[in-house]
Amino acid sequence: MTATNASPKRQITVGVLALQGAFSEHIQLLRLAIASLRARKVHDAAAADWSCIEVRTPAELATCDALILPGGESTTMSLVAERSGMLEPLRDFVKVQRKPTWGTCAGLILLAESANRTKKGGQELIGGLDVRVSRNHFGRQTESFTADLDLPFLRTAQAVDTQTNEHPFPSVFIRAPVVEKLLPHMDGIQTEEAAKEETIVAPSKVPKDDVARADFNAHVEIMARLPGRAKALAKNGVTVSEEGEAGDIIAVRQGNVFGTSFHPELTGDSRIHAWWLEQVLAAVEKRQSLAVR
Repeated sequence: MTATNASPKRQITVGVLALQGAFSEHIQLLRLAIASLRARKVHDAAAADWSCIEVRTPAELATCDALILPGGESTTMSLVAERSGMLEPLRDFVKVQRKPTWGTCAGLILLAESANRTKKGGQELIGGLDVRVSRNHFGRQTESFTADLDLPFLRTAQAVDTQTNEHPFPSVFIRAPVVEKLLPHMDGIQTEEAAKEETIVAPSKVPKDDVARADFNAHVEIMARLPGRAKALAKNGVTVSEEGEAGDIIAVRQGNVFGTSFHPELTGDSRIHAWWLEQVLAAVEKRQSLAVR
């Protein structure tokens, strides 16, 4: 028999929290994104053995290398997570282990370190992103809307051809939050945030090791904005320089933790999922390479 030196495929499990919300839609787009990675033979990503699972228990969460918190109703998700014993394991996954996590709409609220328009005790946060979110920023369900977004970070995705990545991303906003403020990075509770009325904060957690701490210490990156009044004024030849007029912050990343105000899972467009899977692979490879040193 001829010996083979082929290395075993890297196993990567991506979970989608399935307590409430649009979890099945995320699973569908993850599968499309994985197919794109394989079709375009993206280095390493195409060779990985990907699996996507619905996550409802701590045992299922423990098998995951990465996690998506879907859009839905953040208060309901929080209450179900607390009653089912999932809340602390989720905080451990995101804030202690700093594994790759992506929250969409309600998921972004849960990943924020601070959320306003919320009665204290009304819900719990997981945390992980040093931001304050404004809940239901755009109004009620009847005021939902779609918008074509320019997302520069998609241009780095290898799983989609360059020409396609130049196309605007069709985004869906349903009672969507926005990132109202980037918070100062600190250990411990955001005490100033906790003192505000109708504002809740996530509990502090200590990263488990140097890899997690390095991720914890990363700065928040603004990944996308929804153009606002400044864009409309610019069309009329008026220049607006104030930062607040640049548009609402609708996507942020801090190390391995990523959040979007909108619902990519409701569009049928898998480009963001493909880009995110590439980030997941990079994070998994980084931790594995450091573990063998």
